[in-house]
Amino acid sequence: MSTSESFNYIVEQFADLQLLRYRVDGFEKLSLKQKKLIYFLSQAALEGRDILFDQNGKYNLQIRKLLEAVYVSYSGDRNSSDFQGLEVYLKRVWFSSGIYHHYACDKFVPAFSPEFLRECIAQVDVAGLPLKDGESVQDMCDKLFPVIFDPKVMPKRVNQADGEDLVITSAANYYEGVTQDEAEKFYMIQKLASGPHPVMYGMNSRLVQKDGVIQEEVWKVDGMYGEAIEKIIYWLEKAKSVAENEAQCEVIRLLIDFYRTGDLKTFDTYSIAWLKDTESKVDFVNGFIESYGDPLGMKASWESIVNFKDEEATHRTEVISQHAQWFEDHSPVSLAFKKGVVRGVSAKVITAAMLGGDLYPSSAIGINLPNSNWIRSLHGSKSVTIGNLTDAYNKAAKGNGFREEFVYSQEEKDLLEKYADITGDLHTDLHECVGHGSGKLLPGVDPDALKAYGSTIEEARADLFGLYYLPDEKLVELGLTPDEEAYKAEYYAYMMNGLLTQMVRIEPGCDLEEAHMRNRQLIARWALENGKSMNIVELVKKDGKTYVKINDYLQLRGLFAVLLSEIQRIKSEGDYEAARALVEKYAVKLDAELHEEILSRYRSLHLAPYKGFVNPVYCPQYDTEGQIVDVKLDYTEGYTEQMLRYGRDYSNLTI
Repeated sequence: MSTSESFNYIVEQFADLQLLRYRVDGFEKLSLKQKKLIYFLSQAALEGRDILFDQNGKYNLQIRKLLEAVYVSYSGDRNSSDFQGLEVYLKRVWFSSGIYHHYACDKFVPAFSPEFLRECIAQVDVAGLPLKDGESVQDMCDKLFPVIFDPKVMPKRVNQADGEDLVITSAANYYEGVTQDEAEKFYMIQKLASGPHPVMYGMNSRLVQKDGVIQEEVWKVDGMYGEAIEKIIYWLEKAKSVAENEAQCEVIRLLIDFYRTGDLKTFDTYSIAWLKDTESKVDFVNGFIESYGDPLGMKASWESIVNFKDEEATHRTEVISQHAQWFEDHSPVSLAFKKGVVRGVSAKVITAAMLGGDLYPSSAIGINLPNSNWIRSLHGSKSVTIGNLTDAYNKAAKGNGFREEFVYSQEEKDLLEKYADITGDLHTDLHECVGHGSGKLLPGVDPDALKAYGSTIEEARADLFGLYYLPDEKLVELGLTPDEEAYKAEYYAYMMNGLLTQMVRIEPGCDLEEAHMRNRQLIARWALENGKSMNIVELVKKDGKTYVKINDYLQLRGLFAVLLSEIQRIKSEGDYEAARALVEKYAVKLDAELHEEILSRYRSLHLAPYKGFVNPVYCPQYDTEGQIVDVKLDYTEGYTEQMLRYGRDYSNLTI
């Protein structure tokens, strides 16, 4: 296990999921102080695990703990179809931090019966069951069984269906007793009273109606999720004691202060300090960050990643960030929507050391933060590409037959073989570093003006920015691409994914719900339709199978430029109706016949469309006085073993 070649990346596969390992190369070369810092931060990254489960659904924690108790205690035939179904269901609950698919947001369908679960529960000692105070076993079953087994009860974690009340019809635990209209009005009143530097209202709270009054339950030490937040702070305090420098120490101090007070102005101060700390080798995210899980795109899920800078690979992202102003100046969008001065854009390639919350087991491969529009405008942003996760994906996919099945001809296969890894990483870099960091809102435009469509539009904007620049001769000049042909690999891979292969992630008859999937189909289908008269790109049949064929790559770039210009206008002006029309027309519906064809072809490969990761285990080594003298890495822990351990050691919220 000393080299990547001998490292076993694939852990296991079930349902539509494949679990991988990632290597933390370079950890052994860090100083003892840096190793201790990563260890302490990694513990903080695990202590918030229960928060995400509860955010994703009010019954998730009790269901998970019930299933874990049953799984551990079960003494019957573990090879029976019912138990096998329960085991897969539990593994999916672990993966998705709840009973809803992590990407599609639909509720899982159990492959075991209610009767079987009742029999299992009867075998568990009552003391081992997750009963609320005063709750009987029968009461618990009466409450949870409809949630687990009835497809009509709380069917979607996040509902994005146009024309419906998105708050009432979403099972995510961010609202209780309020409607979409009431929630939007509650926060609009706050926004109207804000100054030029508005906080991200509602980011760290649950909005509820109690005794006829709408109010926030804030996530902080003496508020909601306080038990878990106390544990996070404990490890952050330890991390602060071994910080690399004063700037990093101040970042951690401000984060602790935010967790204690819940004050969103403090969070802004912390965010500015965090993005300005570009000298520390070790870095981390820990907190309420992304709003994809909220149907209104305001409330943030808890997540964490601990990482350190990959010095060698960072050269690529540093070149991009150093030329951020050039990218902004030469983009095809209207001058009125461009930043006159691009400030504070920093970018690096990182090695992930620990994943937690909404970044575990499924993780992003690139991150651009902070999310506050005014901070990004005045202070800039920090972008990262997670190199070792991308490497794990690539290593695990070698020779799996996917390209042979879905790529049109040998010409495209050769392109992908030669350039896909390079251009895929570069597109991620451009997306995160200069895509999300580009453009500006016009004065007075509400950052949340696009409402439920905001996330899709923002991801499309960043993707298009990267796609537009990939063919540019400037990238060859900067040494970011090897030649003028390389971009074609990413263009082909992107169009194939947006038009065809991402469908493998969707069940028959379902619409696209997730923002990134909607974004990719929006771009690909818009380009297909608007390039039809010039035959720029087409869907063709060969041997009865559908393929993507690009006939003019440079004209495709021209289409991306036109769409980028319009997407930026929508974002800058806060044009909700235009966003709605674009997303609903191109990004939501699937061609049922084509969808079934793609699913059938994919099934023949016996692959899993979704990937996630098992974390390494950090093992501190102590001297006789109890002081840490080294930290070792262990890659041998299995998925089930890890999830049960996390359930034992990091279960910080009462049900």
